[in-house]
Amino acid sequence: MRIAIDTGGTFTDCVCLENGALRVKKIFSTPADPAQAVLEGVRALGASHEPVEDLELRHGTTVGTNAMLERTGARVAFVTTEGFEDTVAIGRQAREKLYDWFAPAPVCLVPRELRFGVPERVSAEGEVLRAPSAEELSVLAEAVRLSGAESAAVSLLFSFARPETEQRVERALRALGIPVSASHRILPEFREYERASTTVVNAYLAPRMSRYLERLQERVAKNHTRGRVQVMQSSGGIIPARAAAREPVRTVLSGPAGGVVGACRVAEWVGIERIIGFDMGGTSTDVFLARDAAKGAERTRESMVAGVPLGVPMLDIHTAGAGGGSLARFDAGGMLRVGPESAGADPGPICFGRGARATVTDANLLLGRLDAESFLGGGMHLDRERAERLMHEQKGALANAEEFAAGILRVIETQMEKAIRVISVERGYDPRDFTLVAFGGGGPLHACALARALRIPRVLVPALPGALSAVGILLADTVRDYSRTVMVPGEAIGSLAEVLEEVAREGAEEFAAEAVKGAAEYSLDLRYRRQGYELNVPFDPQNPARAIGDFHRLHEQRYGFADPGRAVEIVNVRVRMSAAGEPYCPQPRALQSGDGSAAQYAERPVHFEAGLRPTRFYKREKLAPGNAVQGPAMITEYTAATLVPPGCAARVDGLGNLVIEVEEEGK
Repeated sequence: MRIAIDTGGTFTDCVCLENGALRVKKIFSTPADPAQAVLEGVRALGASHEPVEDLELRHGTTVGTNAMLERTGARVAFVTTEGFEDTVAIGRQAREKLYDWFAPAPVCLVPRELRFGVPERVSAEGEVLRAPSAEELSVLAEAVRLSGAESAAVSLLFSFARPETEQRVERALRALGIPVSASHRILPEFREYERASTTVVNAYLAPRMSRYLERLQERVAKNHTRGRVQVMQSSGGIIPARAAAREPVRTVLSGPAGGVVGACRVAEWVGIERIIGFDMGGTSTDVFLARDAAKGAERTRESMVAGVPLGVPMLDIHTAGAGGGSLARFDAGGMLRVGPESAGADPGPICFGRGARATVTDANLLLGRLDAESFLGGGMHLDRERAERLMHEQKGALANAEEFAAGILRVIETQMEKAIRVISVERGYDPRDFTLVAFGGGGPLHACALARALRIPRVLVPALPGALSAVGILLADTVRDYSRTVMVPGEAIGSLAEVLEEVAREGAEEFAAEAVKGAAEYSLDLRYRRQGYELNVPFDPQNPARAIGDFHRLHEQRYGFADPGRAVEIVNVRVRMSAAGEPYCPQPRALQSGDGSAAQYAERPVHFEAGLRPTRFYKREKLAPGNAVQGPAMITEYTAATLVPPGCAARVDGLGNLVIEVEEEGK
């Protein structure tokens, strides 16, 4: 039995595949002990029964993310080449706020007293110029021991070119009995700052993630003799729990990555190629863009998580602090602000009965955009009276609680619109050429408003939208990414086969150790000579020159120009090993015309921009494929609620997805 569980800020989503159909369960997250909600989800889906011995638990975790945000990771000793101890703190010249003279220094997870230098030097070409003696390594290990470090990160200056010295340092530190992260294993690439920062984050998370995953594995194995835990990576692939414990830096966007995989799978089933994903959860909104859903979303190796740069492959997800639990407040100037602070699962929004500060969820309920009786399929009652009373007390200078609620939604939707512009307009893509795929607990509520603002013509709300991240984790491929810096001229592109085969062999051996057979996919990081940035393009060993042409075309698309006559440099080679995941595709059902009247259960007033409008409420599970619903309408279900504004029309396709045609406002 395979179960996928995605731990979110407010809810933990659990799904499994049973008799060709997906089953889903949403439960409250348990921030103090995330494993408690995970195990409760396993029990809720029936995997606690005696016959289920062979259980594969796939997990999207926020343990690493939370440790970064809350700064609750390990005390890390940073070891590097003597004279370069402070590079991890100095960072890059580029600043987020260029003209702010009082901007704080870049975040550094390692205080000065925990930075250590090794008397060694390797040239950029890999020649050992100075090797540390055994006595010098012994002195280093003793200094690290006395520092009280709980974990160590080793990143020597040119270890990516020749790792032998770094391996010696690694062995000396492992004798101390603490986890050691070495850069030649984590990120064997040039650029010492990003490599060091990534290695430090890995060491920062390793003790906490190891303890969490080990305990979870023990608790799963206790009830399931062949139970095993696997973890979602930020790159969109699954790895075994022991690999995630060893390299937790690859899991910091674990949950959102599942949503990307799920949205791309749904778009592929429907036959939509170009999508913008919009995932609104309890604490944040994650957006991404895919030019070809069948190939997946864009990836990046230049990410920033909680102010710290990471160089490992990740899906290119842009996150905004805008979720259903985002807290509303007025600043010192009387301006309404929403987020990034969140009510989370405890205490949660006001209407959940424990929270006392206004949130986006409370605003939606007050404006009639949530059904208090059908939330979580009727499993939870929302307290509208309490929300209205406390929001009235917090409305500031606004006329009433409804005006406060409308302001909250305008602010949060503006923030989400800006996030979508970052991954589309600012990168040369026209949102009008894409379909907006809305999911998460709150995504379908706000999708049409965002689509109108960005002039996106169509919104797709998948089946089980509130649990799509867990569905993506369930269906994800097993993936490992490998890389190596080569720094050779473009003319030498035909000679890379040997390097690629060596890197691919390493991946094949790791897959074989897990009894998995994977296929290799090659790509290259290219740039014009003397440039300071690279672009990644696919590489076909049977047609090497094609990568150069692809690079010129991609450079023109991304930056507005290309120079085919200019020399090209090959910076990194990359190998992505993958093994196909769950072979699942829902079977389409026959379409039947109808207006969905059999699914309607209420008609109530709902606030829109133009004021109160009578709005029909429908149960999504009773809408048949082919049914069409005219806005204004609310479509409720167990995992989410979809708002169809006036002027828009929704229809149910053969796979049970809602396809909403969005008419521009004013037409």
